[in-house]
Amino acid sequence: MSPELVTYGQVTCVNVSGMGEPGGAEHLAAIRALYAVAAGMGGAAGPLEGLWWVEDERPALEVPRELWRWHLLLPLAGVPEPGLLERARERARPSGAAVDRVRVASQAEGECVELLHVGPFSEEHRSLRVMDAFMAERGLVRNGPHHEVYVTPLDDPAPRVVLRQPVRAAGFADGGESDRRR
Repeated sequence: MSPELVTYGQVTCVNVSGMGEPGGAEHLAAIRALYAVAAGMGGAAGPLEGLWWVEDERPALEVPRELWRWHLLLPLAGVPEPGLLERARERARPSGAAVDRVRVASQAEGECVELLHVGPFSEEHRSLRVMDAFMAERGLVRNGPHHEVYVTPLDDPAPRVVLRQPVRAAGFADGGESDRRR
């Protein structure tokens, strides 16, 4: 598949933030908490998503994975009624998940380059290179954290993940995230 340029407006999600390698204890605990709270809110409207970045001068893929930062997201069908998050946390508390870390947030990424990656996560770097070339050809640079939408479960032997990178035209003011972050 080839990358494409797409635009995303406002989305409301339940989210949890953390740091550590994908599939590590911190990451898995955050996923458990996110799903426990989402279930108490009536379920999520979309698949699990992740925003990934590093706070390091090195390219993201050269930074040890335990230093990767992330926001995990489950999109909601709409803005939840006041108090729903708190009630869902209380219902989920007996699960033992760290439910107090889960928040409701809204985001709008705007213009993005997107590509469906099919295959092991360890091979994502190949798809990211294709996306980087696509951006360079069009005079675009990164404008926010690298975004992944997990089309299949994380433990699927043949994973499919939508890779999304918010972008802006080169030469315009940085939107708050360094171009080196993914």
